[in-house]
Amino acid sequence: MKKNKISIYIHIPFCESRCHYCDFCSSLLNRENIEKYFSYLEREINLYRNFLREKIIDTVFIGGGTPSSVDEKFIEKILKILSDFEFSKNPEITIESNPNSLTREKAETYFSSGINRISIGAQSFNDEILKKIGRIHKSEDIYKALENARSAGFTNINLDLMLALPDQKFSDIEKSLEEIKNLDLPHLSYYSLILEEGTRLYEAHKKSPLDFPDEDEDRKMYHYVVSELEKIGLHQYEISNFSKKGYECRHNLTYWKLRDYLSFGLSASSNIKNLRYRNFSDFKNYYEALDKGEKPIEFSETLTKTDRTNEFIMMGLRLRSGIDLGEFKERFEEDFVKTYESEIEKSIKLGLIEEKENKIKLTEKGRDLSNQVELDFFR
Repeated sequence: MKKNKISIYIHIPFCESRCHYCDFCSSLLNRENIEKYFSYLEREINLYRNFLREKIIDTVFIGGGTPSSVDEKFIEKILKILSDFEFSKNPEITIESNPNSLTREKAETYFSSGINRISIGAQSFNDEILKKIGRIHKSEDIYKALENARSAGFTNINLDLMLALPDQKFSDIEKSLEEIKNLDLPHLSYYSLILEEGTRLYEAHKKSPLDFPDEDEDRKMYHYVVSELEKIGLHQYEISNFSKKGYECRHNLTYWKLRDYLSFGLSASSNIKNLRYRNFSDFKNYYEALDKGEKPIEFSETLTKTDRTNEFIMMGLRLRSGIDLGEFKERFEEDFVKTYESEIEKSIKLGLIEEKENKIKLTEKGRDLSNQVELDFFR
């Protein structure tokens, strides 16, 4: 029987502090709870042994939270457990880290454990802005973390940065791009701030919206970033992601191309064929389910063909390569151009999409209005 490829996500829900924009499932560091969590994480993986024996693991992504905030021995142990299963010939194994907690020792342990891609949450090179958004590192820590990663052997390195942060000026973005040019990175993620209800920045924006760049300024920053990164060989392959050729994040492409992925840990979501499910987001219920020998699933749903086509369109439009019309027909047994004839005609007239090389792609104008285009195609 032919084994299909699968991607694995491991959620590490621990942080040294909570950033002011964060609404992710995370908990502040507590050694006793960390040890307990990882022992239960091992139990959860063991419940999927028979399933994983029939798969080939192609990518692993260890995210959070802040994986680098916990002792590296825990990460090493999880990778040892996964090594019982079959991997593809050239797997991509990523870990997220923060500049202040990525020590040389941790980077070396990650690399020797088989991790070959590291993502560093820099967010900004401006120390004042870092303080305002609740980050506990400084710009100098970014350079140290990069040095530690490279010294340990990492060549596939991503830096996360953010736009539209409080008191962020266009000149800050220009300075950041100068720094990036000198760092010679193979991958960069540049996200616009999303104000999530219940976070400190959401409340700050409600009180003083003028402290934040407005939408026009955000778009000006974004277009500058896209243009400048292209000049140094970091090509945009997704709305917020840029890379040198061959360094695109394969794990994230799994999500964007609706391929199967299995996730472990608190609040982690999985998608296998048309089944999507999510784990409990609180420690108590997560532990109780595993104590009973049950998978810690809080919610599951079977996706309809309409659900999947909507997602395929939304994710495809985010990619610079666009919606592959041949792949759409193969997956859904429909002719995209015929099914969405009026929507395509409308968006082309508005200059939001283009049909090229058997693909539907967003134009530069369309990338600014991507939500509008997606909604037009939703059924």
